[in-house]
Amino acid sequence: MDWTALAVSLRLAVFTCLLLLPFGLWLGRTLAVTRFRGRVLCEALVALPLVMPPTVLGFYLMLSFGADSPLGGLWQRLTGEGLNFTFSGILLASLVVNLPFAVQPIQRAFENVPAHLREAAWCSGLSPWQTLLRIELPLAWPGLVSAMALTFAHTLGEFGVILMVGGSIDGETRTLAISIYDRVQAFDESGASQMSAMLLLVSFVTIGVVYALARRNRGIGV
Repeated sequence: MDWTALAVSLRLAVFTCLLLLPFGLWLGRTLAVTRFRGRVLCEALVALPLVMPPTVLGFYLMLSFGADSPLGGLWQRLTGEGLNFTFSGILLASLVVNLPFAVQPIQRAFENVPAHLREAAWCSGLSPWQTLLRIELPLAWPGLVSAMALTFAHTLGEFGVILMVGGSIDGETRTLAISIYDRVQAFDESGASQMSAMLLLVSFVTIGVVYALARRNRGIGV
């Protein structure tokens, strides 16, 4: 077992979830309850990482993170280091590739909150912020948990984008998925098998949590 790679993967997954939760909550709710020009385009952009090949997305992110690009150049001037082949770079790439996994479950959860409940809360004198905290979030929380579970599991298993942006630097950008690939290339089937089993277990538990929450949200029971 490559414990260093596991630590990098867990660190990446935790930071991705923490950073995406506030933005995913805001954007998911906005897409669910607000009608505005360009909404369909916004939803398409959110879903784009789902259909783009990871190597293609990773290639464009790698170019965007380069020192000659506006984003990469600005980051280098502010921090003194580049984005490519750094943990900061793979974290930023992880935020992009996991956007649909964080936003879409939250959006669906808020879409299932009846509109008349919001209107009743407003008529009762609650502000929009109070309505969100007291009415909407208690009803939509399964979507938030599902979003974080899917984001966490997908981050642990992401390979193509992370490899393109970060390479395979021990202790910095080599995640568990990349370490599995390296072990296979070195004909270490035993090591690759152990790490693959761990990712399989995490994926299975995640899917179980998501389905259990979906059933509970429908009132069926687990």
